[in-house]
Amino acid sequence: MSDTTTSTGGVLAGRAKPRGRFPHVKVVGDLIFVSGTSSRRPDNTFVGVEVDEMGTTDLSIEKQTRAVIENIRDILGEVGAGLDDVCQLTTYLVSMNDFGVYNRVYGEYFDENGPTRTTVAVHQLPHPHLLIEIQAIAHRPTRA
Repeated sequence: MSDTTTSTGGVLAGRAKPRGRFPHVKVVGDLIFVSGTSSRRPDNTFVGVEVDEMGTTDLSIEKQTRAVIENIRDILGEVGAGLDDVCQLTTYLVSMNDFGVYNRVYGEYFDENGPTRTTVAVHQLPHPHLLIEIQAIAHRPTRA
């Protein structure tokens, strides 16, 4: 696939480049599959990561969760969908100690009528600054 958006998805311009040979999004019929998404920006920095002058790193699950959901929203927008079209989310947390804050931020975007969800703890994610990654499946809205 090229580095351009197509009607079937692909690697999207202006987004953080995938760290492997896979697309940001894949459209198959009426289904939209969003690859695991983090808070990584196109310049390879991360939302929710601050390093002070002493080199101490502060990681924010709140900021990262918000950035991940908004990244998914923006990816879906590239293929004509939105967060209201999401039907399934799988969330990977490095620590279940972050579940409460993650769950609170999640509730700002979704409610009991939103997508089904699974949340699991993982040993690590592809970068030590990542606390969360979310994968999504959405249903393409019906065109009028």
